[in-house]
Amino acid sequence: MKKVCFCGISGSGMSALAQILKLSGDEVIGTDRSFDQGHDEENKNALQSLGIKILPQDGSAISEDVDCLYVSTAVEDHIPDVKAAISKGIPIKKRSDLLAEIFHRYKNSIAVGGTSGKTTTTAMIGYILDKLGQLPCMINGGLLRNYENQPGIPNIIFNKGDICVIEADESDGSIEKYHPYIAVINNISLDHKPIPELQKIFGDFAARSEYGVVVNADCEACKDIKHPHKKTVTFSLENPRADFAAYNIRAIPGGTAYSLDGRNFRLNLIGRFNVANALAAIAACSLLGIDKFDAAAALESFLGTHRRLEVIGSKNNVTVIDDFAHNPDKVAASMSALTDYPGRLLLMFQPHGFSPMRLMGKQIIEAFARYMKDEDILVIPEIYYAGGTVTRDISSRDLTDYAVSLGKQARFFETRAECGEFLKQNARPGDRVVIMGARDNTLPAFCRDILEGVK
Repeated sequence: MKKVCFCGISGSGMSALAQILKLSGDEVIGTDRSFDQGHDEENKNALQSLGIKILPQDGSAISEDVDCLYVSTAVEDHIPDVKAAISKGIPIKKRSDLLAEIFHRYKNSIAVGGTSGKTTTTAMIGYILDKLGQLPCMINGGLLRNYENQPGIPNIIFNKGDICVIEADESDGSIEKYHPYIAVINNISLDHKPIPELQKIFGDFAARSEYGVVVNADCEACKDIKHPHKKTVTFSLENPRADFAAYNIRAIPGGTAYSLDGRNFRLNLIGRFNVANALAAIAACSLLGIDKFDAAAALESFLGTHRRLEVIGSKNNVTVIDDFAHNPDKVAASMSALTDYPGRLLLMFQPHGFSPMRLMGKQIIEAFARYMKDEDILVIPEIYYAGGTVTRDISSRDLTDYAVSLGKQARFFETRAECGEFLKQNARPGDRVVIMGARDNTLPAFCRDILEGVK
C-alpha cells in the first residue's frame, strides 16, 4: 500500500484516479483550492465518503511518508504542495502518467480518441461491459448518471476484471502515452490543434493499438487512417456498407430511435451524434466478443453523462439545458439536436482560453449561425482565462460582432453574471435556455441559478 496525495483533486480527471487508487487499497490524501474557498462541497463530501482525506492546499498534506504527489497539467510550481514535495524530495508525477500506468495494467484496454464524443462513448462502453457482466474498470471525464447512487464521484466504474476503458486526450499530448488493445477514433475536427496535426496524432494512436481499431467512416479526416495489420471496424450514419451502420434515425420524446441490422433500438439521449457514439461503443465491444444486439439493448437503459445536453429543469415552460460543447463540431452537433425540437433558443457560449478562440472562434460562431433561427439569441461573456502566458488579441466582442455580421441576434457582455440576468429577463414560455462551455465546474450551478431566476 502506498500513501499518495492529489493536488487539485476536485478536477474530473484527478478525482477519478484518486478514487481508483483508494479502491485499489492505497491511502489517498487530496487538496484543492476550490475546497479551501468553500466551493465544490459536493465533490469534497463524495471523496471523503470513500475514506479519502481532504486537507488544505497549504503544503501540510505533504508529510515525509507521502510516496508521490500527483498533479494536473494546470498545477504550477509555486503551489505550496508542489514546493513542499520538492523540498522533501518526494516524487511528483502528472495525472496523465498515472492514467497510463493504470491503463496498461489491464490486458484488454480500450482507449477512446477523437475531438468530439470521447466522454459519452467511453461511458457507453463502460456501461455496456458492466451491464453485461464483463467487470470493467472505466475512467471518465464526465459524471455518469447511471452511477449517481454509488459512493464517491460517479466518473468511474471500478471492477477487478481484465478490461479498462479510458478517454485519450489529444489536447495535452497525453494520447501519445497510451498503447491500447483497442483504439477508438470517433472523429477528427478542428479543436485545440489544426486538422493535419490531429490526423498525425490519431494515426499514430491507431498504429499503437495491439489488436483493433474502430473508425468513423463518415469522418473525411479519418479516411486515411488505415492499418492493414490491425483488425479495423467502421461505423456510420450514412454508409450502409460500414461494419456498423445505423438507419431510420429519428427524434422521439426524451431521446432518439434508430435501426441496426433490422432491429429497432432507442437511446435516452437526443441527437444523431449520440447514435454515432453508440455505434462506436457497440463496435468497440464487438472486438471483445460482445454481441452487437446485446450491446445495443444494454444502451437502452444508459442515461448519459452530465453536461451533455443535460436538462437541468423547467420552470414556467422555460427549459434550461447545460452542455459541454466548446469546439465547432460539438457546437454543430448540439445545435443540430436542439433544432429537432420546437421552441426559441436563448444561447450562452462561454469561450474558454484565448489561444483556442484565436484558432477556432470564427468556426464556432459559424456553427451556431448555421442552425440559429431568426428569433434565436446568442449571448457571449468575455473569454474565460485558463491561465498561462497568452496573447490577449481576441475578445468575445469580436466573436459577437462576427455573429451579427452573419445576420444573427448576438449580444456581448463583460461578465457571465450579466449574461445570466439577460437570459432570466428575456426567457418566455416555450423557450429553451442553453448554456454551452468547456470544463468549468461552475457552469452547472450557473444553470441552476438561471432556472431559479426565470420569471
